[in-house]
Amino acid sequence: MATGEPELIQKGDEKAYCPICGMSLKMFYKTSHGVILKDGTAKQYCSIRCLAADYPAIESHISKIVVTDVKSEKLIDVKSAFYVVGSKVPGTMSMVSKLAFANEADAKAFATENGGEVMNFDAAFAKAKASLANDVDEFIKKKQKGMYPMGEKIYNGKCEKEKIHLEAFNTIAELKVGLKKTQVCGELNEQELQAVSLYLWEIVRLEAHEHKTTIHVEKDEKCPVCGMFVYKYPKWAARMNYSENGKPVSHAFDGVKDLLKFYHAPSKWGNYTKHKDAELTILVSDYYTGDAIDGMKAFYVVGSDVVGPMGKEFIPFKTLTSAQTFMKDHKGLQVVEFSKIDEALVYAQDK
Repeated sequence: MATGEPELIQKGDEKAYCPICGMSLKMFYKTSHGVILKDGTAKQYCSIRCLAADYPAIESHISKIVVTDVKSEKLIDVKSAFYVVGSKVPGTMSMVSKLAFANEADAKAFATENGGEVMNFDAAFAKAKASLANDVDEFIKKKQKGMYPMGEKIYNGKCEKEKIHLEAFNTIAELKVGLKKTQVCGELNEQELQAVSLYLWEIVRLEAHEHKTTIHVEKDEKCPVCGMFVYKYPKWAARMNYSENGKPVSHAFDGVKDLLKFYHAPSKWGNYTKHKDAELTILVSDYYTGDAIDGMKAFYVVGSDVVGPMGKEFIPFKTLTSAQTFMKDHKGLQVVEFSKIDEALVYAQDK
């Protein structure tokens, strides 16, 4: 916990909360990480673990990453930080703690007293990303025993359910602020507020234990296929990332159809080269949840009565069940996997 006033870099009423897990940044300030995006947007997380969870959606837009120096409690650039990983100090949202210091001597002194290995940000972040799935599973188990039941009890016993509109919130932090302001669940202390927020966001809203991440699009990004500004169509946003001559390249699209046109023949749309699937990261927006999902693992409904900015579309879903439900409700013709979508099927949607 911060011993003084924490340095908060986010804007808006929800700036005091982690946008991924909703936890208080002041409470977990000593493990807090922040990012400054290229468009000036700032996001701040309770931990390197929550940064890792959000990273796929923001990777190509990051200008700078900062972390709290445990010693001074000031935010410092991660490039110059020294991390102590695996000390006896409990981790934040992770089974393994990762604490940062501005000075190497401070990091070594802490490791001598508390254990752990001193390393740079890249090494610490690699460990955070590698353990992300296990950390999520472990903390789901903990929430199932404590926070979820508490949240469910508050929701069913105190909340005015008809006044809670989850679709109005983009992050759990926004939801938490909304519940606090409107008091639709009565007056709650911080633990109760966190519990009901978690239950609403992770159980009621998604009926699954996953954190929402959306595809971030800057206002000047145009689809390389149709030339339209992608930020105007967030529900349909898709993204392709890869490296070209050692430099990261990212393209935003206003729908899966245009992404697929680019995927099959990138040179048709400019001075671009085709890359192997293993070299690409493709993100698409789940139609039901808005989450950024792996485009190569998604299920797509073809031929439905739902159209996107460019007309007929490939409607993406994370699960086959969701895709089949949508196909039934919206007169879809078939569900296809990414690997089965050839160029002929893509252009057939323009007829």
